[in-house]
Amino acid sequence: MADPETFPTVRAASACKTGRVSERSDAKTTPDRGDVIGGGLLWLAKWALCIVAIAAGAWVIGYVAARLWVAVLPVLLAIVVATVLWPPTRWLTRRGLPPGVAASITVIGFLALLAGVIALIVPSVVHQAPELADKSTAGVNQVRDWLQGPPLNIGEEQLASAVDAIVSRLQSSTERIASGVFSGVATATSAIVTLVLVLVLSFFFIKDGPRFMPWLHGVLGTNTGRHLEEVLTRVWGTLGGFIRTQALVSLIDAVCIGVGLVILGVPLALVLAVITFIGGFIPIVGAFVAGALAVLVALVGKGFTTALIVLGIIIAVQQLEGNVLQPVLQSRSMKLHAVIVLLAITAGGSLYGIVGAFLAVPFAALVAVVVRYLGEQIDAATTPPAPADEPEPAAE
Repeated sequence: MADPETFPTVRAASACKTGRVSERSDAKTTPDRGDVIGGGLLWLAKWALCIVAIAAGAWVIGYVAARLWVAVLPVLLAIVVATVLWPPTRWLTRRGLPPGVAASITVIGFLALLAGVIALIVPSVVHQAPELADKSTAGVNQVRDWLQGPPLNIGEEQLASAVDAIVSRLQSSTERIASGVFSGVATATSAIVTLVLVLVLSFFFIKDGPRFMPWLHGVLGTNTGRHLEEVLTRVWGTLGGFIRTQALVSLIDAVCIGVGLVILGVPLALVLAVITFIGGFIPIVGAFVAGALAVLVALVGKGFTTALIVLGIIIAVQQLEGNVLQPVLQSRSMKLHAVIVLLAITAGGSLYGIVGAFLAVPFAALVAVVVRYLGEQIDAATTPPAPADEPEPAAE
């Protein structure tokens, strides 16, 4: 039988063994610094590889789209036009008309509206063009007299030498001017072909659009087709909101500037108002060109003071549009922050010019819709299900 005095020793030995074992187990469960750093670097490498792969895929898509831009641009513009023509087409089909007839009526009405706007502009231009030409000559003479007077006091010889330099410059650039003319003719021809193609594609989009979703489900399957249907439906609604918002902003600009031009008696006021409305669909560049044209016509037709007043009106309206209407309304309709809207317009215009500036905001909204939908799916997959309610005990 063991001596009871030996029990503390046995207990201490057992504690020492237990402590060593626990220390060893803690050492085994605690990760090493190298393992932690390696795991972090591996995680970062995986994400970096994914980002590089996505960027490479986006570059390939952009390269192919640039090479096929002649075919891609009409499709993009036709989608934009279809968002405008789809509501009346849907209204007609709900009244019992076949889709082909409803689409034909809508496209013909759209063409009639364009023809009416052109018919409204052309007589005014033809009627007032000779007067503007005469006043342009008088304006040039006034500028020459102003340059020769104080405070510049430029001599007639200097003006003549400057004119001769300009003429010689133009003569030396005859070949480039001729090539530019032919390029302009080719561009105009391409624009007409693009316009016809846009109208034809728009007709088929609004005629056969409802068939696209069932076809998509049949090709991609129920699960993938369901996700794509939801994303495309959201994109379509967002794009329609952008077009309606842009039309509202352009209409406000055209009405405000047009009323100011009419009050001041500026020639071609109606024409300039229509140009302002159309230019409003081309962010930044369109507003600048339309405003500059209005100031020039006011300068030639009514004088320097009226031109300054027109410039003030245009600056006030553009400030209202750029700082209040366009960012706020577009940020609501596109569900984008105003800063993203402005940055998208700037980036698209710098990369692809006028067309890029026009399509930049819808593209940014498309990306935002996809990102939001992916976020929703990730949240749905990572959120644990709510615990089920425990059944109440039966009453005895």
